[in-house]
Amino acid sequence: MEVRLSHRIDEIDPARWDAVVGRDYPFLRHPFLQALEASGAVSVETGWQPLHLTLWEQERLLGLMPLYLKSHSYGEYVFDWSWADAYRRHGLDYYPKLVTAIPFTPASGPRLRLADGLDSAEAIGRVSMTLHNLAERLGASSWHGLFFEPAQLPHWLDQGHLLRKGCQFHWHNPGFRDFADFLDGFNSRKRKAVRRERRLVEEQGLRLERLTGDQVSEALWQRFYACYQSTYRQRGQRGYLNLDFFLRLAQQMGESLLLVVARREAEVVAAALSLHDDETLYGRHWGALEQHDQLHFEACYYQGIEFCIERGLKRFDPGTQGEHKIQRGFAPVETHSLHWIADGRFRRAIADFVAEEALGIDRYRQQAATLLPFRQGD
Repeated sequence: MEVRLSHRIDEIDPARWDAVVGRDYPFLRHPFLQALEASGAVSVETGWQPLHLTLWEQERLLGLMPLYLKSHSYGEYVFDWSWADAYRRHGLDYYPKLVTAIPFTPASGPRLRLADGLDSAEAIGRVSMTLHNLAERLGASSWHGLFFEPAQLPHWLDQGHLLRKGCQFHWHNPGFRDFADFLDGFNSRKRKAVRRERRLVEEQGLRLERLTGDQVSEALWQRFYACYQSTYRQRGQRGYLNLDFFLRLAQQMGESLLLVVARREAEVVAAALSLHDDETLYGRHWGALEQHDQLHFEACYYQGIEFCIERGLKRFDPGTQGEHKIQRGFAPVETHSLHWIADGRFRRAIADFVAEEALGIDRYRQQAATLLPFRQGD
């Protein structure tokens, strides 16, 4: 089994890459990663140097994993700034570090994708050894695998990696007939609150529309992008992604995109972009040019729930953070990241930290579950 590294996703044949990835997780597909690189959002200049790792048997692609050499911790959503600060205070360099993640995308899913029939333990052992040797060769302090799906975790832990837990809030669909059927499970007070929020949006003269990516014109993408950047500017920041990225994504993966637009009369005043596969909707980007009461909840959550019910999708992952999601029916779920620290002293200290942090995460998740709006027993 040969391990290769590629400095651009374009160095790997798209058909071979996507044959291994499949179509059940849009962020690992070749056109998504290619749009990030071709648009310049991911590059050496932005602190995301691609080093994509692939496994080969002669010329047969057996496995793949996105990999980046990073000079900062922006765009990751698993926060290690305090670790970097501890290195600095001890006169050591935390950066560069190696990161396996989907840039700017805190959505759990496959990170090391293996061809059917390949032994996971053997492949992960080989990849782990490669990562450790690569870190030493490049002077990287560590490797971090962010938002890993659970199935492979035991094999990674066997290789000496640390597990870090997190918590997000996801919506699950056991087979609702429509939005009213979903709300029927709420207690009376919470059900009335959601109906009131939706009614307030209508009373402000706003009309919501759901469009698949191939139904969106370039002019509408430009309007979406203005909304996207407007929300960042309100916080004194600029969005990680540029218009070219979204246009490329629409051209290559339009069938996997859902754009919810909010219009006041004919004018688009807000928009929310999601991606989806056959089972899951992933809420990703929101922006507004005008502030309207309850519009964020309608565009980012309720429209997404309705889309899931219509399409028969089983889950809605609306993104990171947000305890306000609980009262709208999004349940706490555990997320997982993996970490390998080259320096033995820091490895022990960070191991203690993530173990203690995990206890707090478990308590938080259990407490959050008691705040869900469903009737007792549901």
